Amino acid sequence: MYPELFRVFNFPVNTYGVLLALAFIAALIVAARLGARDGLPRERLFDLGLWMLLAAIVGSKLLLLWVEPMYAANPWRLFSLDFVRSGGVFYGGFIGAVIAGYVLVRRYKLPWWLTADAFAPGIALGQFFGRQGCFAAGCCWGKPTDLPWGCEFTEAGHAVTGVPLGIHLHPTQLYESFAALIIFAFLIWLHKRKKFSGQVILMYAVLYAATRFTIEFFRDDPRGDIAGITSITGLSTSQLIALSIGFLALVTLIVRWVYAARAVNADAIKQPKIARV
Repeated sequence: MYPELFRVFNFPVNTYGVLLALAFIAALIVAARLGARDGLPRERLFDLGLWMLLAAIVGSKLLLLWVEPMYAANPWRLFSLDFVRSGGVFYGGFIGAVIAGYVLVRRYKLPWWLTADAFAPGIALGQFFGRQGCFAAGCCWGKPTDLPWGCEFTEAGHAVTGVPLGIHLHPTQLYESFAALIIFAFLIWLHKRKKFSGQVILMYAVLYAATRFTIEFFRDDPRGDIAGITSITGLSTSQLIALSIGFLALVTLIVRWVYAARAVNADAIKQPKIARV
């Protein structure tokens, strides 16, 4: 595809990096607008978003270090340009951002679930742009396919990521990108109609976990094998994380939904009845 947009003084400006920057900006703007709608301070949301961005970068790199044998076997590659330019593992970034967000939300004295709901649609929108960047770079490729939408990558992509040449592959990057766009649209719709705080972020966690778990079956790029678990289960690292996060989010979603319904019923019972004349 097009891993490099142009060069500035012989320094490459990569498509992935540009789209990743666009992803972060779009996510932050959406979060600030939705948060302001719920009465959250816009300046605090921007500040929170920037710290979460840094935590996401660190988290994605740490999980990449853990799952990629070439980095684990040679820690000095941590300081290489290749490691800096590599994207990292999304779930590592997501977990890092959640941890940083929780700490800062408590420090800023913001409501956790309400703040998380504001960020959820933006995360999905950011994934849409981010996976477009993956497609441009040629990373995160899929298994060989004879389907008419199979994609054959170029020498430029192979030189950067090692994507196989001369064969049509599932465009798994686009599968996830457009799935994320659909999730984003649904979450925007849900945000105006949510029944309780936390419904949007929990729904995102469930939907993305199901999406990622499914798409991983079509991927064929090396994704590591932590403690041999992938060899034993046949599931990738991201699938195992998706199962854990998706299950936890689903249980929490059901529990909070039940409590919210009970609260509504209790309020209805407490309402004074108007006597009919």
